[in-house]
Amino acid sequence: MQAFKSHKIAIIAVFLAAIIIVSAFVVQNYSRPSPITSPSPSPTPTQNPTQTPSIPPTPTVTSFPTSPPNNFSPFPFITPGPTLNTTRYLGEITQYQGIALSPINAVYQNAIAGLQYIDQTTYRLTVTGLVQNTLNYTYDQVVNDHQTIPKVVTILCVEGWSATLLWEGISVNDLLTEAEINPETSVIIFHASDGYSTALPLNYIVQNNIIIAYKMNNVTLTPEIGWPFMLVGQNEYGYKWIKWLTAIEVSNDTNYLGYWESRGYPNDATIP
Repeated sequence: MQAFKSHKIAIIAVFLAAIIIVSAFVVQNYSRPSPITSPSPSPTPTQNPTQTPSIPPTPTVTSFPTSPPNNFSPFPFITPGPTLNTTRYLGEITQYQGIALSPINAVYQNAIAGLQYIDQTTYRLTVTGLVQNTLNYTYDQVVNDHQTIPKVVTILCVEGWSATLLWEGISVNDLLTEAEINPETSVIIFHASDGYSTALPLNYIVQNNIIIAYKMNNVTLTPEIGWPFMLVGQNEYGYKWIKWLTAIEVSNDTNYLGYWESRGYPNDATIP
């Protein structure tokens, strides 16, 4: 009987020891911190070779508003004028026959559709409309085959600035004579590469021997200052001085309104 009790106690002791060992093992593994592992780096995205990167478009430069200001009145000037750049172009002259000349950069550059870059090899100046001969001049034909006329003329703008420069160019009368305009002609309409246009009476053109200039202050026009030709609208406000000239239209439409004239500016822009 005593041996049986001893055996039973031994079994219980072994059983308790097993429980203690298992419990210790469980507690040890439960309390052990998880190993620290570095996160796997994100895979580098594969670039689609057929996909073109998105490039934002170049903004269009438009210095003019789409319509005249509410308080527009061309007489007198409506604003005090912008701050102008007075630096000189290379080769630019500062006086002519004793007359002091403004810098070319004093001509404030405005555009309705951004700066115009015209290819000289394909450029043509067209004289069309009420003419016997429709003409298409190359740039060289205009400049080299006609007499050059120098004029010192002041441009005044309704924005409030002015500049006195030496302009060298070709008489519009010479071009009209070569085109043989019809007797009913009363208006000359000028068109530019950016869609700008303006009109002036024929008698004004003839009486003032109006020129289209290809030079300012002895500097050939650049795209920034109106290449290939800029109309010198002497005694007229600046919105009649069309640049980037591409066509001269002979007309009898006295009601024609140019770009700004159709937006409220007076068709008669004569400086008082």
